[in-house]
Amino acid sequence: MTELKVPIIGYMNSPYREKFGIPRQPNLVQVESYIEIHEPYNDLLAFEGINEFSHLWLIWQFHDNKNQQDNAKFRAQVRPPRLGGNKKIGVFATRSMYRPAPIGLSVVQLKEVKKVGKSVRVYVTGSDLLNGTPIVDIKPYIQYSDAVMDAQSGYAQDEPERMKVVWTESAELQKQDLLKCHKLEGRIVNELEQVLSLDPRPAYQNDAERIYKMNFATVDIHFKVHAQQVIITAIHHAPS
Repeated sequence: MTELKVPIIGYMNSPYREKFGIPRQPNLVQVESYIEIHEPYNDLLAFEGINEFSHLWLIWQFHDNKNQQDNAKFRAQVRPPRLGGNKKIGVFATRSMYRPAPIGLSVVQLKEVKKVGKSVRVYVTGSDLLNGTPIVDIKPYIQYSDAVMDAQSGYAQDEPERMKVVWTESAELQKQDLLKCHKLEGRIVNELEQVLSLDPRPAYQNDAERIYKMNFATVDIHFKVHAQQVIITAIHHAPS
């Protein structure tokens, strides 16, 4: 059997600078991001008609999974975060990154496609992709066939509950300073709060005193979780 070689058409430019904090499904957070399309696929003719679709399927590659090697032993079962990280379930009943083919699939909302220099950029919202993720293909989302309104989604039938996000007094002052000196955009603050409301901690961690650190877009954030609240304790401009 001939091995299928899949080309990379471009790379995602995303505010998710590390895996920690990325929503576990697309469209839970309306982040803005764009796909930088590379040669020979950076031809606007290849995107003619795409603006007639509101949403797209992105087919992409898990590229930063250090625990998955080409010759790694197949794991038939994994521990989904949605089940608390303590219960095993069949890998094909999950969207785990630890699978035979390191391929992901996400629905995103299309904003626009435009030429920037020699590149074509596809701007989207709702992505759950790490910055630098290789994009394998883009396909239009077809509402009448792709949306199954009475589908059953097993243990993931309902959207995860969101926590309240609060800022300590010192973190609020730091945020205002960053906004004033244009090292932070108001849009990023909104996206950040959406991300944190989903409680990005590993499912097995529940230490109310632990301070977590996360890099998002242009900032580093320190936070803790207590009494169903995400408490931001510090925010700093991230070194470029």
